[in-house]
Formats: sequence, structure tokens, C-alpha cells
Amino acid sequence: MLTAIIHGLVLAFGLILPLGVQNVFVFNQGITQPNFIRALPVIITASLCDTLLITLAILGVSIIVFGNPIIKLSILLIGIGFLIYMGYLTWKSKPNHQASEEKALSPKKQMAFAASVSLLNPHAIMDTIGVIGTSSLSYSGTEKRLFALSCIFVSWIWFFGLAFIGRMTGKFFDSRRFINIVNKISAIIMWCTAIYLATTL
Repeated sequence: MLTAIIHGLVLAFGLILPLGVQNVFVFNQGITQPNFIRALPVIITASLCDTLLITLAILGVSIIVFGNPIIKLSILLIGIGFLIYMGYLTWKSKPNHQASEEKALSPKKQMAFAASVSLLNPHAIMDTIGVIGTSSLSYSGTEKRLFALSCIFVSWIWFFGLAFIGRMTGKFFDSRRFINIVNKISAIIMWCTAIYLATTL
């Protein structure tokens, strides 16, 4: 059982560590929100989306997705289009001179965007379903459940930590300039991800 737990922790951490669209958005909200509590909608939404993807992957959706080329192609095409569009919007967005409360996203917008960058990001879907789903086939019963819970635990801890680090970073740097840099990096990551996914078609 300990092997399943350690495997889940290490595997999930390795998958979530790269600076992807989802991570940059959660980090960005940690910066822009006036306090940490106001960033909870994005943290909880991103964590719940990861929980859903991990659960579906371990329940066997990976077999369905990777066994059906049409479904896989559809996910990739939708995701590529989404990443290109969101990259454009993020690149063009500029932090204004208003108060933090006015420029920060509302809870509903945080939740909607967090869900979209989580559930419409084919790279994350393929990683979760392909890697975690496939790895879970090594376990059964209690070990499989512990493996799943370990992966889910990493996601929740990671997003809380990421938003907190963003919040701390925003306190020590010029918020508007820093947000602008993060937005540019986020847009570039989205476009690079879209290009990479396009090469896999």
C-alpha cells in the first residue's frame, strides 16, 4: 500500500509541476486578488477539475479515449483552438490603474476560466488520462484507491500553495508590471502548447 501512495504522490507531482496554462492562471489570481480568501474560487475549481479528471482516468476512461481515434482527435482540435484564442486574450490584456478589487476577476469568472483551462486543456487531459490512468492499472482494490487519493491530494496542496506564493509575490513587486509579465508568459505557454499539440496530430 505504501508503494501505491508514494507512486501516486511522485507521479502527480511530476505531472503538475511544469508551468502550464492552469498553473499560471492560479498563480496569477493569487497576485491579482486583494487577499488570499478571494482566490479560493480558482483554487477549489482547479482542484475539483483535477479530481474529476483523475477519478475518470482511474475508472477507465483512458481505455475509451485512447481506444477511439475520433474522440482523441476531437479533444486535441478543440483544445488547440481554445489555447490559441485564450493566448490571444491573455496577451492583449493589460492591468489597469484601478484598485485591486476592481481589476481582480469575480468568483464566477475565476471558476469559469479555471474550469476551462483545466477541462479544455488537452495536454492536461492526455497527461492525466494517459499517464495516471495507465499507471493505475498496476493496482486494484484498496491500493488503487490509495493511489487515486494520493494523486488528488497533490493537486489540492499544489493549487493552494501556488496561489499563496502568487499572493506573497504580489506583495513584494510592482503588481501591474508583474501581472503584465505573467500574462505574456502565460500567453506564450498557451501558444507553445497549441503548437506542440498540433505536431502530434
